[in-house]
Amino acid sequence: MSRSFAERAFTPLVKKQQEQHGSRRQYARMEEMGEAGDRLTDFEREFIVGRDGFYMASTGETGWPYIQYRGGEKGFLHVLDDQTLGFADLRGNKQYITTGNVEHDNRVALFFMDYAHQLRLKILARAEVHENDAEAATLLAKLRVPGEKTPAERAVLIHVEAFDWNCPQHITPRYTQEELMGTLEPIRKRMEALEAENSRLRKLVGETAAKA
Repeated sequence: MSRSFAERAFTPLVKKQQEQHGSRRQYARMEEMGEAGDRLTDFEREFIVGRDGFYMASTGETGWPYIQYRGGEKGFLHVLDDQTLGFADLRGNKQYITTGNVEHDNRVALFFMDYAHQLRLKILARAEVHENDAEAATLLAKLRVPGEKTPAERAVLIHVEAFDWNCPQHITPRYTQEELMGTLEPIRKRMEALEAENSRLRKLVGETAAKA
């Protein structure tokens, strides 16, 4: 547990719950001994650029939280430095819930999943939106994925304030088509070899029967 994450997530009521359920002492030690957890290391940076999607939570003026999924090619979420992420926000269903929420309260929470390796990364951050301003065009040129045909409406910068990794417990492994293809490639090659051998044997049997 990183110190920066605990400072923001462990409110007095959260600590009260930890006391009641016997985990407060353990987390207090983690808070004292843990890393700062406010700057992404090479490990987090590599993990983030390897994702093809993430979840982002924001809070609206009514106080209700809202979670949105953002997906694209691997690397569509750029790591600009050890405290800044960025992406081109593409045109979608035009509800603009997250956009409006961030205008009200720029605090956001990001959730990254790697189901295949049972890893999850949580980030607490502040979102900065650039649309039709002096920086928008420059940022969009940097953040757009080459070949993307959907129009980008705005550039979103994510300023990391804290992050933490969850344990793998209860993460059900799931695999993308790309991940399965890599795992099944040796089996596919073996099946092709067996089919070629069967074809050769059938031909040989046919030729032998014709001669008989």
